[in-house]
Amino acid sequence: MDLDHVFKKTNKRFFTARGKKPEVPEGLLCKCKKCGAVIVAEDVRRDYYVCPKCRGYFKVKAYERIKRVADEGSFTEWDREFAGGNPMEFQGYEEKLAAARLKTRLKEAVVTGKCRIGGTETALCVMDSRFLMASMGSAVGEKITRAVERAEKERLPIIIFACSGGARMQEGIHSLMQMAKTSAALKRHSDAGLLYVTVLTDPTAGGVTASFAMQGDIILAEPGALIGFAGPRVIEQTIRQKLPKGFQRSEFLLEHGFIDRIVERDELRDVLGSILRMHRKEERSSCLAAADKSTPGRAAKKACRQGDDAWECVLLSRDKDRPAGSDYIDRLFDGFYEFHGDRCFADDKAVMAGLAYFHGIPVTVIAQEKGKNTKDNVARNFGMCSPEGYRKALRLMKQAEKFGRPVICLIDTPGAFCGLEAEQRGQGEAIARNIYEMSGLKVPILSIVIGEGGSGGALALAVANEVWMLENSVYSILSPEGFASILWKDSKRAQQAAEVMKLTARHLLEAGIVEHVFAEPEDFSRENLEEVTGQIELKIREFLDSYGAMDGEELCSQRYGRFRRM
Repeated sequence: MDLDHVFKKTNKRFFTARGKKPEVPEGLLCKCKKCGAVIVAEDVRRDYYVCPKCRGYFKVKAYERIKRVADEGSFTEWDREFAGGNPMEFQGYEEKLAAARLKTRLKEAVVTGKCRIGGTETALCVMDSRFLMASMGSAVGEKITRAVERAEKERLPIIIFACSGGARMQEGIHSLMQMAKTSAALKRHSDAGLLYVTVLTDPTAGGVTASFAMQGDIILAEPGALIGFAGPRVIEQTIRQKLPKGFQRSEFLLEHGFIDRIVERDELRDVLGSILRMHRKEERSSCLAAADKSTPGRAAKKACRQGDDAWECVLLSRDKDRPAGSDYIDRLFDGFYEFHGDRCFADDKAVMAGLAYFHGIPVTVIAQEKGKNTKDNVARNFGMCSPEGYRKALRLMKQAEKFGRPVICLIDTPGAFCGLEAEQRGQGEAIARNIYEMSGLKVPILSIVIGEGGSGGALALAVANEVWMLENSVYSILSPEGFASILWKDSKRAQQAAEVMKLTARHLLEAGIVEHVFAEPEDFSRENLEEVTGQIELKIREFLDSYGAMDGEELCSQRYGRFRRM
């Protein structure tokens, strides 16, 4: 919804009749196109162009958007006067450009420049849908490419607010080539180790979606934004079917794994500021150097008190009151930002993954999550990950490698999901790919088994520099029930299998499979979790201090040697 257009139309409709002058001042009211409510225009402006009745989003001008996200007075515009021509000599196109420039007071459909957000300097590109639906012509592609190149030269992150109807038809093949040009520039920016964040707004379609809009390290979206390659009308005409409600909206893309997070407009500045701070290289270096080395770690017990009974350990590792991965995230880390999706098919809720601080150090946290009640258990598939979960985890691990962040994995799964859909989408390949890539990741990796460590589903997050366990967690080739079924053709012999499998923390410590075991309190639950996280916190400090001093090659060599000895 273009607010200026809606203001004029609404005031004319409601307050002008039979040639009389309006009884209400021009521009006082507007009408929301989504809910139909007549609302005070100033209320909409004050609420960042969001309808106070239905929370529907009005479109925002580029300069207004910049004003709302950039630190006051910090924006410096680049290439303000740059304008495109008519490369195809398309009849009437120059007149359309002239009309758009007169209407918007912009030379083209994107504004580029440099600013600070939350104190961090960043390059910024903001598209404006009022200018020919922000379609991407040669000038738009050129301005974005120049901004990316300048950001690379000045070692700046870049944020692009995308909105577009797609390629600019009047420029034909010249418009199509901008998809490749902008993408190539962003690849060079990425290879330089720099951050790229996209914010998808309504609408983001066509060639923009199929190029720079979906290439961010982190992809955010406004609620309800239309995002897709082909427009809904084109799809309906092609397949001759009515599309389901919510199709191609932000929420649909989040569910299907294509964006990291939906962010309300009034939260954008804070969220972007936090993300930028997490990726400041000087901050990462100073945090690592300042990590507290003075606090001695309380020695955890090296053997399980209850670990002599393997079946009891299995039952305790599965206990419904045992803390879940999200509980550890809440206790051990600050400012956790959960990100979603594998960018291929879906967002697997059995894996929670995102960015956080550990004592001021930015880290990537990945946790297998079983859930905390029956409804949550079902939604998270009891911690049994699908291929999308492993691919999401790997995506964030590779992102951590790019930005030099340690990776901390919390393992709690009966095993990888073994359903029909998982096999159709490549469960084996997804697990294999994680194991393969983690072996060569050039950042510290720590994995902690907090409950069940079932088979390859656990190993896919445990190719680490060190693996730790809680004393009543288990880590094994598969479940005791599965073991008994395969070897003895009798799943009822699971208790006997547990004893034979040597799956307890005590056994694994003695075998050199894990490096450390943490003592648990009696009747371990969320209520006394601090007794365990206190131990873990001190040990993580030591880990980051030790492995943070190694370079990428040393980390890979140590990790390879660890498994080579087994």
